[in-house]
Amino acid sequence: MLSGLSSTPSLTVEQLLERFRTGSARQRRSLIPTVEKRAEELASLGSAALAGFDPKGDDWAAGWLLQVFQRQQPQVLPSLLGASNGWFDAPSAVGIDYSPLQRDLLAEQFEEADRFTSRVLRQLAGPDAEQRGYVYFSEVPPMQGLDLITLDRLWTAYSQGRFGFTAQAKLLAALDGRYERLWPRIGWKQDGVWTRYPGAFTWSLTAPEGHMPLINQLRGVRLMDALLNHPSLEGRR
Repeated sequence: MLSGLSSTPSLTVEQLLERFRTGSARQRRSLIPTVEKRAEELASLGSAALAGFDPKGDDWAAGWLLQVFQRQQPQVLPSLLGASNGWFDAPSAVGIDYSPLQRDLLAEQFEEADRFTSRVLRQLAGPDAEQRGYVYFSEVPPMQGLDLITLDRLWTAYSQGRFGFTAQAKLLAALDGRYERLWPRIGWKQDGVWTRYPGAFTWSLTAPEGHMPLINQLRGVRLMDALLNHPSLEGRR
């Protein structure tokens, strides 16, 4: 079993990194303060700091390391991110560039990341959705699964696993699929009016689990239900 925080000061930076990479979610979260305190040592490893992680995955430990470097050791990021402006692979079946989303999530600019996600969902739904400014639930099934997975992976990776479609779907399943129980759990209003404007939404990691991304519910739960049950996302739960 991994040791708790009491033993972490004696760990070498390599040992700390290995424990953070291989530990359970609970163990990783207990190491977050130590990772923050030893950011300079971790950054000194350069690309080796991320060598054990898979850029095709959604491991939030890698995303958190990058966010810590963004805040405390930004000089190391260019060598880690390269010309792509994003460490995680972000494929698209329709040619969408997800580097702006990675930049916003890396910088914990969650409101901008949410707006980007909304635009992509409209783009995936088609020209009619882009023109009207919102998506119908009936436009969700034909959406490209690869792009929905990319959106979900990036939100997962840069939120300590707390945000994204998969996080929302898991919470809903734990609540027996009852949306009226999900809304207060994730911090959304229940009166049919959800807004991203001041006072109504929390754009930080202090938000409740599943709080982001915002899915417009002005027309009831059918859009969110269709999205969370898209075949490509069902396989990620």
